[in-house]
Amino acid sequence: MSAETSRRAVIIGSLAGAAALTIPTAASAAATPEAEIPATGQGADGRGTSGGRTFTLAVIPDTQYLFDGDSLHPEPLEATVAWLSRLDDLAFVAHLGDVTQNGRQREFAAAAGPFNTLKSRRIPFSVLAGNHDVDSHTDDRRGPTPFLGTFADLAVRNRISRDQGGYNTAYTFSACGHDFLLIALDWRVSDQGLGWAREVLQAHAQLPTIITVHDAVDTDGATANLSEHGQRIWDSLIKDNPQVFLSINGHFWPSGRMSKPNSAGQPVELHLANYQETYYGGAAAVRLYRFDLDRGVVDVSTEVPFSSQHGLNQLEREELRMTGVADRFSFPVPPSLRDRPSRPTRPAAALLVRGTEAYWRFDGQGPLTRGSRIEDHSGRGNHLEVVGDGSPTLSRVTERHPLQPAGESLRFAGSGKTGGYLLTVDKAPLNSASLDRGYTFEAFFKLPEPFTAGAAWSALFSRWGSAASAGRFGGDQDEPVATLSVSGGRELQWCVYPTNLDRSVTNWGHELRTDRWWHVAVVNNGRRTTMYIDGCPVVRNPSTVNAGLLGGSRGPGMKWAVGGYSWNGELDKTWMGTIGDIRVVSRPLQVREFMIS
Repeated sequence: MSAETSRRAVIIGSLAGAAALTIPTAASAAATPEAEIPATGQGADGRGTSGGRTFTLAVIPDTQYLFDGDSLHPEPLEATVAWLSRLDDLAFVAHLGDVTQNGRQREFAAAAGPFNTLKSRRIPFSVLAGNHDVDSHTDDRRGPTPFLGTFADLAVRNRISRDQGGYNTAYTFSACGHDFLLIALDWRVSDQGLGWAREVLQAHAQLPTIITVHDAVDTDGATANLSEHGQRIWDSLIKDNPQVFLSINGHFWPSGRMSKPNSAGQPVELHLANYQETYYGGAAAVRLYRFDLDRGVVDVSTEVPFSSQHGLNQLEREELRMTGVADRFSFPVPPSLRDRPSRPTRPAAALLVRGTEAYWRFDGQGPLTRGSRIEDHSGRGNHLEVVGDGSPTLSRVTERHPLQPAGESLRFAGSGKTGGYLLTVDKAPLNSASLDRGYTFEAFFKLPEPFTAGAAWSALFSRWGSAASAGRFGGDQDEPVATLSVSGGRELQWCVYPTNLDRSVTNWGHELRTDRWWHVAVVNNGRRTTMYIDGCPVVRNPSTVNAGLLGGSRGPGMKWAVGGYSWNGELDKTWMGTIGDIRVVSRPLQVREFMIS
């Protein structure tokens, strides 16, 4: 914090970090590459919780009152580090400066313990210098200090560069399939330091970037504004570099936040986080930035782990959790993070799990005219052939689900009963399969935009034959014996006649957006059927015991259609939209075995 002020301002960092400090041997201000240190901390591989694309950035603001001369209290910071170490999606930890009150060696020795714990647990972190950590009358050219001597060799994991003096550092880390750049700046950055930072930004121009600095945003408790130093950082590094989407600082209080458009018109989040004025010097309160890339938001909260670990006194009870509008809020992720990064394509052989009955993918060449064949990669001969009006209503496109194994998909551009669709060939073994011991049907798909009544009640895939023709009269006799359709409300419907019932059983999904790809899996374990959307079970899964699929044991059986829906055994509607890989397996798969895994 500033020695001259008793205000508090918080800058929220949506992926902010503070810099680790190391003195380079280069004689210029140019970026000095670090030895590559793999990102192996918790969450660094991008795995979120519960299968979702989520990760957490932890930000620790000023801890100076815990390390003040003869008053040394590392316990709150130790409690925060222990608590953070238990987070299974933690990607990075950033300290915002003013680690100590007086910048003395003894204070840094006491503060180093929790950071050594982070290092031993292979959690990447950064620490930058605040005005209380160094001589506040100097800038980043000040030379060696106890601060630099403490953190130069401590905060090194994921560090990729540092400036000549070692007080400005840069890190990269990975989370949920994305790489991020974090630049941690000294509390007073020189022109040389700014030049180094611009070089780092230019060298990593494609990476979403967070800038952390001790002094940037101030607030009067109602309105947040850039400080004089913050305006310099904005003009020199943030305004004209659209990759920077977040900056975060401490120093002032109370907490505050602002959003400011850059030169490209894109909003940049500017946050102030500092709690040192609260009970026990803030007790090493930690700001959590939980990135939820599926929802497209960052959820921000502030916790005080130390206060929750023992019997609370009155003041601790009041400040156990920060709940002000500048302490708990959400903001949108930048556009570059809203789309899932695509996984490289995979060969068909890699998808042939035990029990694969059919695996269809639509990469290839040439027009898809009537009679054209789509190969079944399972090797069981369950090939598809084009029926109806093929080209140009059927076409291969490079658009795909980001986790789809094949690089191309099949676009259906017909309407109603016009257009092409696919049927299994006459002697396909799948035509006569009942799958009584369980099954899994998987598909990637995207709904058309706009989604109109013409697209409703078409099928991703279905079995070609009516309930009546299969000897079932307990439901609608003209409907197909099995279909995965989309309703007028954009809900998936798995409606099937099992071999043990005279009526149909239906699983229902929820309303789906038209602006994204989806993966669906329908899994039957021989007793019950569960539908999964993107690996998540839907709510309307029936408890009715049902086994097998009707239509497989009557003579040559009933064919399967892709992109076609029948009524009373005749074509009723072709699919509108795009379909990717489809796989049929004669056993119930676990989520970890799905094509998206």
